[in-house]
Amino acid sequence: MSWLSRVRQRLFGATPLYDGIGAGRRALAWQVGNPGAVAVLASTQNELRAKSRDLVRRNAWAAAGIEAFVSNAIGTGIKPQSMVADNTLREAIHSLWWDWCEEADAAGLTDFYGLQALACRAMLEGGECLVRLRYRRPEDGLAVGLQLQLLEPEHLPATLNLELASTANSTAAGNVIRAGIEFDRLGRRVAYHLYRSHPGDGALAPMSGAGGTDTVRVPASEVIHLFRPLRPGQIRGEPWLARALVKLNELDQYDDAELVRKKTAAMFAGFITRQSPEDNLMGEGLPDAAGAALAGLEPGTMQILAPGEDVKFSQPADVGASYADFLRMQFRAVAAAMGISYEMLTGDLTQVNYSSIRAGLLEFRRRCEAIQHGVIVHQLCRPVWRAWMQQAALQGALAAPDLARKPREYLAVKWIPQGWQWVDPKKEFDAMLTAMRAGLLSRSQAISAFGYDAEDIDREIAADNQRADELGLRFDSDPRHDRPPTGDGKPLAPSPSD
Repeated sequence: MSWLSRVRQRLFGATPLYDGIGAGRRALAWQVGNPGAVAVLASTQNELRAKSRDLVRRNAWAAAGIEAFVSNAIGTGIKPQSMVADNTLREAIHSLWWDWCEEADAAGLTDFYGLQALACRAMLEGGECLVRLRYRRPEDGLAVGLQLQLLEPEHLPATLNLELASTANSTAAGNVIRAGIEFDRLGRRVAYHLYRSHPGDGALAPMSGAGGTDTVRVPASEVIHLFRPLRPGQIRGEPWLARALVKLNELDQYDDAELVRKKTAAMFAGFITRQSPEDNLMGEGLPDAAGAALAGLEPGTMQILAPGEDVKFSQPADVGASYADFLRMQFRAVAAAMGISYEMLTGDLTQVNYSSIRAGLLEFRRRCEAIQHGVIVHQLCRPVWRAWMQQAALQGALAAPDLARKPREYLAVKWIPQGWQWVDPKKEFDAMLTAMRAGLLSRSQAISAFGYDAEDIDREIAADNQRADELGLRFDSDPRHDRPPTGDGKPLAPSPSD
């Protein structure tokens, strides 16, 4: 017995301080380890990612869970609203941004908001996503000379761990490489060592001629590493299906086995027992190559059997009433592991009402908003906005002469996710109207909650009102007509008490 164990026993007796550290029979098979945030993924990340991708490819529930989270976290995109005080400059920034969004994808397959969804999906499925900032030449004719290239995490070798030698001419003197990421002596990321092509594509990769297993060093300022940090000190991402891999795989096999069992049992309608091999019963046909003869049965048939002959019809065992409940409980565990609700995973709404579905959605949306703000906006959107603004000012596409001296004033931005659609919109709008009248909520906050820009909404309302006045139109939806008109035929302006 160690010295610490003897002291503990003398002070507290033989009873464990916590049940979890007990050494009884229930804990004999509980062998635990406590690796660090880096070591825990060093040897398991590649296998976890491979199994996660395999499940998403062939398992409908895994694919549905990924799609549900992406559609809720990204939807049509998390859009920026510049907070620059100058109205003219703010309008110029927004106009240039919309022009650039269509050219943001280096592959030319989607726009910036489509890249957000693709990066989020890659993070969920593979644990992380790499976004490379590709600066372009003026002759490329882009609104802003910047494009984004999305790379799967397989481009970053998890097994690349080196101690860089200190040399007089080396800028990386004393740096270390951990899981493909180069750090300086202060622990800051300075570079990423990336494969030129996806290692799983082989000769089919577009860059296979210059790729292979060789890596290229890319400065960290040109790479955005998107992943959800779960532990302090974590440097690589964990696939979001990691805790549901075994359960989803076995659940899929079990459900397939039940389907095959029922299908096999249903193929046999009945079994005929006869007294002698030469008897021909119930329209028996000629035997096949294996010597088995099959008999047909038509509706309304009344077959007379000889004495001693018998027919037994197949009675396949039913899965029982507990089958649906069993699957439901397993799917709830899978949904909890993926961070979504059971209804989103399965589409089953048979046991919900307004209160239960709203409570579930509120909990999921709170979790989703945390991911939106702490991961997607912070790690992806803000660095892209900063690089885009600097490149636009550098090439003269945006008049921002004081950007280097006053970066915060120019880079101030609010990111607005797509608004949530509520179960009962009338109740939600009534509650929102009450909050605004009580001074607890502003119109801008209310509009942003639905994923819109308050300034765009105000401009559209003003344009609609002006067009309606010019055409002499009067609508019940126009609050300006809620008061009786004045002597000149114009409606009264709202009183200060309103």
